[in-house]
Amino acid sequence: MAKFFIDRPIFALVISIFIMIAGVMGIRKLPISQYPSVAAPTITLTAAYPGASAQVMEDSVLAVIERNMYGVEGLDYMSTSASSNGSGSVTLTFTPDTDEDLAQMNVQNKLSEVTAQLPSVVQTNGITVSKARSNFLMIVFLDSDTKSAEELKDYAQRNIVPELQRVDGVGNVRLFGSQRAMRIWVDPVKLKNYNLSFSDISTAIRAQNAQLSVGALGNTPNVKGQQITATVSAEGQLKTPEEFGNIFLKQNTNGANVYLKDVAEIKLGSQDYSASSFLNGKEAAGMAVSLSNTGNALQAASDVKAKMAELQKYFPAGVTWSSPYDTSTFVDLSIKKVISTLGEAIVLVFIVMFLFLQNFRYTLIPTIAVPVSLLGAFAAISYLGMSINVMTMFAMVLVIGIVVDDAIVVVEAVERIMAEEGLPPKAATRKAMSQISGAIVGITAVLISVFVPLSMLSGASGNIYRQFSLTMVFAIGFSAFLALTLTPALCATMLKPIPKGHNHTKGGFFGWFNRTFNTGTRKYSGWIAAVLRKSFVTFVIYLGITAVGVVMIKKLPTSFLPGEDQGFIMTSLQLPTGATQERTEKALNTLVGVAKNMPEVKDVITVSGFSFSGSGQNMGMGFIMLKDWSERTAKGSDADSVAKKITGAVSGVLEDGFAFSMNPPPIMELGNDSGFSFYLQQRGTANHDDLVAKRNELMAKMRENPQMFNAQAVRASGLEDAPQLKIEIDRAAAAANGVSFASINSVLGSAMSSSYVNDFPNDGRLQRVIVQAAAEARMQPEDILALTVPSSNGTLIPLSTFATVSWVKGVEQSQRFNGYPAMSLSGAPAAGKSTGEAMAEVKRLVSELDGNYSLEWGGQSREEAKGSSQTNMLYALAAVAVFLALAALYESWSIPMAVIMVVPLGILGVATGAVIRQYSMDTYFTVGMITVMGLSAKNAILIIEYAKLLQDSGKSVGDAVLRAAKLRFRPILMTSFAFILGVVPLYIASGASSASQRAIGTAVFWGMLIGTFLSVFFVPVFYLIVRKIFKGKSDPVQGELDLIPDEEDMDMPQKY
Repeated sequence: MAKFFIDRPIFALVISIFIMIAGVMGIRKLPISQYPSVAAPTITLTAAYPGASAQVMEDSVLAVIERNMYGVEGLDYMSTSASSNGSGSVTLTFTPDTDEDLAQMNVQNKLSEVTAQLPSVVQTNGITVSKARSNFLMIVFLDSDTKSAEELKDYAQRNIVPELQRVDGVGNVRLFGSQRAMRIWVDPVKLKNYNLSFSDISTAIRAQNAQLSVGALGNTPNVKGQQITATVSAEGQLKTPEEFGNIFLKQNTNGANVYLKDVAEIKLGSQDYSASSFLNGKEAAGMAVSLSNTGNALQAASDVKAKMAELQKYFPAGVTWSSPYDTSTFVDLSIKKVISTLGEAIVLVFIVMFLFLQNFRYTLIPTIAVPVSLLGAFAAISYLGMSINVMTMFAMVLVIGIVVDDAIVVVEAVERIMAEEGLPPKAATRKAMSQISGAIVGITAVLISVFVPLSMLSGASGNIYRQFSLTMVFAIGFSAFLALTLTPALCATMLKPIPKGHNHTKGGFFGWFNRTFNTGTRKYSGWIAAVLRKSFVTFVIYLGITAVGVVMIKKLPTSFLPGEDQGFIMTSLQLPTGATQERTEKALNTLVGVAKNMPEVKDVITVSGFSFSGSGQNMGMGFIMLKDWSERTAKGSDADSVAKKITGAVSGVLEDGFAFSMNPPPIMELGNDSGFSFYLQQRGTANHDDLVAKRNELMAKMRENPQMFNAQAVRASGLEDAPQLKIEIDRAAAAANGVSFASINSVLGSAMSSSYVNDFPNDGRLQRVIVQAAAEARMQPEDILALTVPSSNGTLIPLSTFATVSWVKGVEQSQRFNGYPAMSLSGAPAAGKSTGEAMAEVKRLVSELDGNYSLEWGGQSREEAKGSSQTNMLYALAAVAVFLALAALYESWSIPMAVIMVVPLGILGVATGAVIRQYSMDTYFTVGMITVMGLSAKNAILIIEYAKLLQDSGKSVGDAVLRAAKLRFRPILMTSFAFILGVVPLYIASGASSASQRAIGTAVFWGMLIGTFLSVFFVPVFYLIVRKIFKGKSDPVQGELDLIPDEEDMDMPQKY
């Protein structure tokens, strides 16, 4: 194949141009994200049962739905949550290979089977089936100095939310608040005075606020001679509070009419008052945009902003919008940072090649292969449906040093033949390619075989590894293809002829460099000769180094991904159970004041009545937006440090409750906890009090171990049990008074919760009519007992006649995991400890609990637990793949052993880097380890392959390996240092995404630095020992290990 392109260099250039065009087109259509899509398909069912307690919601709604979902195809696990505010959800998580559209259809079919078994109120409110992610992509605010927050929320629900929900990639838009409704605030005392009940109110509204369907004048069949026809319309639905106030209720015995306005205050209000959002302490209409399971964060955020800019021209006067919380900003900066690192790596690799090759043409040819190979990889991944993310871009950075190596092999071989034989460039290229084409293919096969196992793993870790490994495989594959096509064509046309015997003697800096390097090479040869004479001792030292590396690896803590400064902090605020919304908003204002006084903070978003761990009046959430990374360069201004300062400052000024600030997790679609999260499951006989007691016992043990856990971060997710007012109804007394249970339910539900009666038209939109007791009539227990219930003969009977009230401790939020009662907990490791170590300790503590309790990991922790179990298998697969590829390359089962033995040297380097920088064994550690394994094997091949050729030509094993080590010393150092300097920008990264860059940079930097240094000494020994064992050769004698004559030193490395 090479000969064809040597004779047709334009053909080779055309193919390369086509590859580059395909790459550019692929880049244009590739989505951009921070990480590959790693979250498994998730379907969430949300139901509302106004007035129901958490236990009632669980028993009558969620348990019914849950039992029917077990047979859904592809279901991995399921969790449910019910709150005392009448809301509940069932979240179904499927295996990663499940089609989410098919899963949603199956879930809806299963739901339809049990819908009829649910309470009628739940059916009326409807059950929402959503496949959006639980975390927020961005929060969009509407603000105004002339419009109230209530008006802004209504406008947002009408005009903004539907538009944003239609944006491609958006899964859901949650308005913190609600649209307007016609609120009927009933005075129970006036009802009693007029001998009316709540059911009378609802009945009158249904009867008099109804759409009339009249028909047409002159409709068929009509009388003969009828000449016209016309539609007849009549106003049936009421529109204004005044019209609703004039609804007729009854006529008194004195002939006076009683209207709705006589017993209630009617006004336009909000449909729901449970949540409110604030921007820097000012109430505004906040809309949280969630990404769909398949959406692209960067594109979706861009499209949302474009849509808001488009809608802005239709806003009412004085209304503006902003998006202070936008996670896509970090994604954009992260990718730009890695692209900058890619450019820096190319420049550094070019400098190293020029230093060693010392000829611009020789350096330019390998450099040309870099953009072509990278663009070819972009073209390939675009057709596989992958994305541009930090993993694919890290692969591009790391592969640069590998890509140039194949081209360097060709250039060096051509130059050597021209210098030794005096052939012109074209003829020299033909001869060189006939010698090295097989080796290029072989080395490429070995390198590809290292990364292929990475693409075979499952779960979130597998998705991350897959995009990295396939990018590496495609880039290496294109590099080999170019080494057989474009590079020889360029050598034949660009290189200048060299006189036979020309030795490239240089002057100046390059002359000094070559003399110094040659001196070092001669010393290296002497050391190798000494090492080979003591091969047994050297091998024992190798075993010791391997043991040290294994021990270091075993002692390294584990984690999933390093934490990143993403430019914002999340704060969870929880007041004591039973605290009102007013108290929560006061505490949130305290949080705003504390945060805004910190120089690192830009904006503060707060939400009352909502948090990721539960909803209720005592719950609040804060999103603290930090200034740009360039403005936060001082020590202690990173997100983790600011979060700790805010937690400490707020704790000192909060009157009650607690607030905990944290840096968000690196992949928020896997959960909203940056540490670890899990469920404590209760198996066997269910008893809520026992489960709570064991949860508290577990939390106490964790907090008593500050060496392992951050005590402040150990907390239970959700609402704590709280005092509840229990109504005891004497059914016999109620029956004796002619009061039905249905009437009691109607009165209590309407007065204390609310009753959705029907709809009314409001500015072109149907909105709800809601009946509820006035606020002052439902504040105290006595107010409940004062409510009246109609008996069968129409008499109003006070509830106190047959009911009593008492305070009890009740469930505010109940949770289940895979059908078992469970408690959700989260925490974070102590400083200096990893999540893996903390998770291991949690597992131990749960196993020591008395009773039938089990542990289930949630969110990111679940993926970390899965990933850690696959890591050892991954290393083994990579080693086996390399061995088999080498066996095929050498047609030998013994020689590959000499190559495989170099792997522990690279592992020692990776472990050393992790220890020096106090990093843990995470995803980037694994990626770096696999990369170093491949590159270490490649360096070993460079020595062993040439030693085998020399031995096959008749030289003794000792002489062959000594000569091979010396002649390969320069190219090994050149390619290794090109790679090492190429990752220096990753190693010293700062700013957005710097934690990830430093993690992977540290692994490959130290792995290659130490691995290369050790391998140039140990690989000759490995080859000698293997050939001695399998060939029966005797120990080398002194004559075999004499140094190579100095005349073999050349300025240009002779690789082939």
